[in-house]
Amino acid sequence: MTMSNSATEPPASVLDRLIGLLNRGHFAEVVTEAQVQVRTYSGSFALWSILGAGSAQSGEVDLAVTAFAQACAISPGLAEAHSNLGNALKNQARFDEAVASYRQALTLRPDLAGVHYNLGGVLQDQGRLDEAAACYGRAIALDPGFADAHHNLGLVLAAQGRLDEAAQSFARVLQRNPRHVAAYNSFGNIFKDMGRLDDAIVCYQQALAVRPDYAEAHNNLGIVRSEQGLLDAACASLSRALALKPDYAEAHYNLGDVLTRQGKLDAAVESYRSALALRPGYADAEAQLRHQQQHMCDWHDHDAFAAAFARLASDQVAPPPFTCLAMTDDAAAQLEISRHCVAAKYREAPLAPSATPRTRSGRLRIGYFSADFHDHATLFLMAGLLREHDTTRFEVFAYSYGRHAAGEWGQRARESVEHFFDVAGQPSRAIVDLARSHALDIAIDLKGHTAHCRLDLFQLGLAPVQISYLGYPGSLGADFIDYIVADPVVIPDHARAYYSESVIRLPHSYQPNDNQRPIAETVTTRADFGLPEHGVVLCCFNGSYKISPREFDIWMRVMREIDGSVLWLFRSNRWCEANLRKEAAARGIAPERLVFAERADHAQHLARHKHADLFLDTFNVNAHTTASDALWAGLPVVTRVGQQFAARVSASLLTAVGLPELIAHNDADYEALIVDLATDPARLASIRARLAANRLTCPLFDTRQYTRLFEAGLMRACDLHFAGEAAQDIRIEPDAGYCAP
Repeated sequence: MTMSNSATEPPASVLDRLIGLLNRGHFAEVVTEAQVQVRTYSGSFALWSILGAGSAQSGEVDLAVTAFAQACAISPGLAEAHSNLGNALKNQARFDEAVASYRQALTLRPDLAGVHYNLGGVLQDQGRLDEAAACYGRAIALDPGFADAHHNLGLVLAAQGRLDEAAQSFARVLQRNPRHVAAYNSFGNIFKDMGRLDDAIVCYQQALAVRPDYAEAHNNLGIVRSEQGLLDAACASLSRALALKPDYAEAHYNLGDVLTRQGKLDAAVESYRSALALRPGYADAEAQLRHQQQHMCDWHDHDAFAAAFARLASDQVAPPPFTCLAMTDDAAAQLEISRHCVAAKYREAPLAPSATPRTRSGRLRIGYFSADFHDHATLFLMAGLLREHDTTRFEVFAYSYGRHAAGEWGQRARESVEHFFDVAGQPSRAIVDLARSHALDIAIDLKGHTAHCRLDLFQLGLAPVQISYLGYPGSLGADFIDYIVADPVVIPDHARAYYSESVIRLPHSYQPNDNQRPIAETVTTRADFGLPEHGVVLCCFNGSYKISPREFDIWMRVMREIDGSVLWLFRSNRWCEANLRKEAAARGIAPERLVFAERADHAQHLARHKHADLFLDTFNVNAHTTASDALWAGLPVVTRVGQQFAARVSASLLTAVGLPELIAHNDADYEALIVDLATDPARLASIRARLAANRLTCPLFDTRQYTRLFEAGLMRACDLHFAGEAAQDIRIEPDAGYCAP
């Protein structure tokens, strides 16, 4: 600190005492004594500087700014004074003024590496990443051994998606300081983002070897262990992070995610609550809290959901899009949520495009990417599509990055495609390099914004044409996805603006189905499933998170009207069962009239549908695979068509199976239709007979015809690309590529 020799200065003994107190950390005494002295020596640069330093260290940020500003006024030509003021203004979050002070300091002394570094920090906080990177670069040029500048430059490069360059910066930090724990942690995060999980673990462990109490490394180690499916180890790491740092909101959130995957939903909810309490406005935590409450059918504060969704849909936050689908039926808001998520999560720069011929020759190469090439709903739907692909026109690749055992359905998928690659656990770049080596024409994402997705692969660029299909019922909001596969029902013309992708509209339903799905031959009775032998069995095998008080109120009114009726639901979790029984009782329905079905083998699950009379759909997120399960098993589905993609799927299926009269357009009609069918056995029998006849004649279950139409959409998208045209909406006519069954 520069000291003036002006007569306005106090005796040297006063300054020596204050500097001694400052060096020993007695900041409150410094502030008290310096305030007394500046009343007498108001022109002392040294006193105001000491007062500013003591105030800054004791947390009195307003006084620090005042003191340093006074020092600048006394000695405006001293760069250090402007630098000190910049630091104080930064602590007050007055970023523009801090930038001005730092720039003034650098005008006076361009060779101050520390000021370039501090200026970079403020610009980084403001999101001005290019300017921040330039500042860190200048600091490093002045002081090549400035480890923190190398580290912060790496953070900026990582935020810009320049992961390889960020990794090089962190490596340079560790070359200069092998005990820089933040660099090990940041290096681990780069490897995590690249999908190099084992390398990430090594980095976190190196950080902890240097500093065992480093909560951030324990937290990140927990995240990676969770991604590897090692949930107990993940829980231990996250619990350790919280023991070290109880107010660590992100660790509470991450622990909630692990507890959710372990099925400990009540504990997960409490973790999300803790995260939200520590950081109000924490979008991910609020979204997951509400989503798990939906899974538990915990409606005690359901009136707060609308306000929660409004917050989550704001342009300030980026919650996981899937958690928001069931909160409201609003296609425009869902698009914005997807866009916010993509902007926050997928920032890595795409790789340079592969050389692609402008004219097509030979078979089109299409690659399917998913974590669900096992006994999973996605594969139940598309097994027939994979089997029926025209191998004279298409060469089919599948890339499986899931960690589940393949099972019977996974084996069918392996046998149906020409090339199957198990890439589970491989880094993103390795998967992209593998796919690019196969010269794919089209890459098809089967996950979207759902668990275990790998949209980072598509961001890097897998193929010239990239398509979102089947896995996520809505727009991904990503500029690196060219098309979404839909139909005129799920994306009607009036809703087109709510989808960022170009739309490939198939003529019937977007959803594939397998007309060889086996239904077990069983001799079971209703009693085997806890159902009454007589009386109406209303059924909904949807996931519990889709059920809201709105549907449930209707169902309970219907049950009051139909004596002896029961509601057959899927047993999702113990909290859901207890809460729904409680909600039924509150609406005057005996809790035992709710019957819960256990998980079952898929063929056995289809077979038990014969014991139900009518499938009742949910609203914001319809039955999807569960609806086609019911229809394939011969069980009529009553739906209420909504606005967003997820709320229109059952209407699409019913249209394609020739039963549009089962689609209601408002709540009252939905309720009336259920009552009418459930109390009119002749009409219901007629509907069931038509469904039985339509199963093998209408488009919904005509797997070969569907495949030809789907292929026509793919070929048209490629034709546009090879012609040098941008992606655009494609409408496939019913006779395009048609083949007789």
